[in-house]
Amino acid sequence: MRVDSAPWAAPAVRQGVFPEWARYARVADGTFDEDADPVRDMKPVINALKAQNVSVIELDTILSNWLTQADFDFHVKQVGRFTEQAHAAGIRVVMYYPSLELISVGGEKGRSFYKDDKGKDWVQLSLDGQPNVFYGSLVVWVDPGDESCWLSPNSPWRDYYLTRVKALAGSGLDAIWPDVPIYFDGKASWCDASPWAAAAFKADTGLPLPKKADFGDTTFRRFVEWRHRNLLQWQLDIAAAGKSANKDLVTFVETVSMDYQYATSIGLDGAYLRQAEGVSHAWEVDILGNYDGMRHATASDWTCLISMYKYARAASGAKPAWAFSYGWKADDASLVMAELLAAGCNPYEVKSPFKNATTDARMRTRMYGFVAAHQQRLYDAVPAAEVGVYHSTASRDYVSPSVGTGMYVNAKKPSGVKEWWSEGTPEDSCATMPWLGEFRGTVKALVYGHVPFDTVPSQGVTAADLARFKVLMLPNLQAVSDAEAEVLRGWVAAGGTAVITGPAPTALTELGAARDEFALADVLGFRKRDPLPATRQNRFGAGTCHYVKDLPGRAFLSATGQADPGPLLAPVLAAAPPAVTYSGDRRVHLELSRLGDDTVVQLVNFTCFDDKPAAFAVKPAACSVTVAVPEGKRVTAAAVSSPDAASPAPQPVTWTTSGATATVALTVAQYSLLTVTMA
Repeated sequence: MRVDSAPWAAPAVRQGVFPEWARYARVADGTFDEDADPVRDMKPVINALKAQNVSVIELDTILSNWLTQADFDFHVKQVGRFTEQAHAAGIRVVMYYPSLELISVGGEKGRSFYKDDKGKDWVQLSLDGQPNVFYGSLVVWVDPGDESCWLSPNSPWRDYYLTRVKALAGSGLDAIWPDVPIYFDGKASWCDASPWAAAAFKADTGLPLPKKADFGDTTFRRFVEWRHRNLLQWQLDIAAAGKSANKDLVTFVETVSMDYQYATSIGLDGAYLRQAEGVSHAWEVDILGNYDGMRHATASDWTCLISMYKYARAASGAKPAWAFSYGWKADDASLVMAELLAAGCNPYEVKSPFKNATTDARMRTRMYGFVAAHQQRLYDAVPAAEVGVYHSTASRDYVSPSVGTGMYVNAKKPSGVKEWWSEGTPEDSCATMPWLGEFRGTVKALVYGHVPFDTVPSQGVTAADLARFKVLMLPNLQAVSDAEAEVLRGWVAAGGTAVITGPAPTALTELGAARDEFALADVLGFRKRDPLPATRQNRFGAGTCHYVKDLPGRAFLSATGQADPGPLLAPVLAAAPPAVTYSGDRRVHLELSRLGDDTVVQLVNFTCFDDKPAAFAVKPAACSVTVAVPEGKRVTAAAVSSPDAASPAPQPVTWTTSGATATVALTVAQYSLLTVTMA
């Protein structure tokens, strides 16, 4: 019997515009050779993945490479044959196809797209005129001797690529996976200054391209924002091209830029796609070490991983948020996937640093079996968080721009680790960054305080996006548009509690220019000309604004030992007391949602991490969870499910009652899903 057909498994429920298979996806990589026979070669690959409880195959073949039209046409037929075999096995297929990079195998010394075809005309150029093409081992995915050429989305490459997308869409595929549509900055920075991009920028803004990267220059700041929108349009055009050939096709764009600074430097901001229909994300959530995974994380590093997965879930809007689940060994891989699941993302489990192999087949089978059995609880339950953390795209772009990405806290490579996410410069750490450090530290405070929260992307924010929140954290919010400020003002006036931190609250426009007056001066209760208070509480309409001049989040991000996040959380807990409370080691991440009569609590145990990197080991944590029982209701059942157990089936547990609360005691190995049923 299939694990998701067990009598205790939740039934499938259709909702939203994305198909059910995409909302419940469990993704893994598959491939075939060009001379592959469908039965002899393709079918065994598909059957092996099906046995691992995989429901979607990301097909990664030769489409990264420079192909003749004849080679491409033959390959499309092979893709169709593979898809037929997969569909016969009940598995969906999504086709990986790099959207702006083209690799010429052996192109360093031999023929290449850049040297011998259209590459020189279509290539991205940096602001100082350098072509975005390189050879050899600059990155792990380009083999020595090969050429990597990055193309301008405004060049005729656009029609070339979209024509091929249409051909692929007609092969019977279920989805297209365009790989990272970015201005790659490994070789040349601040692309694209090609004639194609210059013309598009001029048509959109009326301005010539900036001469150099200078955040003090108005035109350069316009260029930074324009690149986000230009790449958004490219993604929308890819999705539309696929739909034109196959009305049922959906698109998942591989997106490597998360909540940190990388989105500024490469142009791709995933939140711009949040409200687009029929196209979502496959988030590349990178880990600390290519050949170590998250094994040498600190506890603060782990909360950065939480922040990235939470951002991914939020930036995909109401659509499925597929995400990479990288691992190095089975035990660290399962913990990373636990965090991914708690955030509400769909797993693509893979061994770092590539994406073609599982970390451990038995681990994947076990974890994916759990996901299949509990897909309704994981993906249909309604988030119950009443606290939001505002992620400001403009503040990230324009508040104290940094040369580092800020992916994690610890920039120093631990002893014995082969590669690390950072070269070791302190400037790489998010703890050094005024905006990102404050944002990440706010997330850490909420995680440590066991306050359920959701990330709120600023891009396209509406009153409806904020309606379910009682509290909105606005960490170091400086750059806002007038429309954005009006939405925030209306939410506070209607009864919301805002917590704004930082030395220049709403002092910049959405393009980073200084405002004559704070955009939310009336909400703050003071003006730009007034002395800046250390703290201020101001009633505005039916709501309240709490202001703190310092950056308490960034301070807590760097804090060690038993540092108290209380001062940052005090107004949060006063305005939105959690419906679920937790007792135990604070290094357990709690997520809360509701499904019908069930209160669903997810617990991820990261007590194996501390202030300094150490050897990885699973450390079970004893804890208790107390749930508020509404008047007129009573608890009728409680059960715990875990992929750490011998079976993913829910195991009944006892509870105690006290007044209007019910408490469950449990031990979490790595991940537990607690369901409390009330009637």
